[in-house]
Amino acid sequence: MRSRLSVLPILALLGLGAAAPANIAIQPVSRMDTPWWHQRFADKQAEIVRGRFDVVWLGDSITQNWERNGPEAWRDFAPTWQHYYGDRHAINLGFKGDSTCHVLWRLAHGELDFRAPPRLFVVLIGANNFGHVHTNAGQTYPGIVRIVDAIHARFPSSHVLLLGVLPSIRSAWVTANTRQLNRALQGDIRQGRPWLRYADVGAAVERDGAPDPSRFLDPHLLPPDPPLHPTAAAQETIARMIEPTVADLLGDRRH
Repeated sequence: MRSRLSVLPILALLGLGAAAPANIAIQPVSRMDTPWWHQRFADKQAEIVRGRFDVVWLGDSITQNWERNGPEAWRDFAPTWQHYYGDRHAINLGFKGDSTCHVLWRLAHGELDFRAPPRLFVVLIGANNFGHVHTNAGQTYPGIVRIVDAIHARFPSSHVLLLGVLPSIRSAWVTANTRQLNRALQGDIRQGRPWLRYADVGAAVERDGAPDPSRFLDPHLLPPDPPLHPTAAAQETIARMIEPTVADLLGDRRH
């Protein structure tokens, strides 16, 4: 009869009897080995050190796109940023390709080192968790929780406005997990967090309740990509949708 010790290597190879793998969505992960990301991180650190900011947009490429200036109308985002945030001492901390794990690393390595507490953080993250990181809704949810809680722990007087993950047209799996995650965020994440607001802005890229390819910039690319990133017009709709909340939290006039 085989001893228990003799079968342990086989069980390990099969993944049986082993501990569950760690959830990468809640682990800080660096991208400093990617040159452009490293440079952007350094540039944003310098911006944080020398400035004073009331509004912080934190996220991935959808947030980073606010810095784009055309020339095509579908990727001319900067005028909308200037209209809504130009006079509000805002900073763009969006990094293309980032998921919750990368934002957690950034927050732990300087992106909360503001000279004074910002008045508002706008957080839009999670789309890339369903991409190359490939964590499902149940894994991604605690990653988002850790992000908003890290912000609050550092700046308890700041407001946080969390936006739901935008619909996309990538796969049935992504669509199902996006819906599941947003239901969980809308239903649960504000419990015990009076400083947090949640907004579902998915309608900005939808028509009749489904993602509308014409509201995404990706089909315009050569070669085209699956619809994921809002056009400049759709992103202006997002800014307009959240403006009443932004103005209210800042005690400001509506832009």
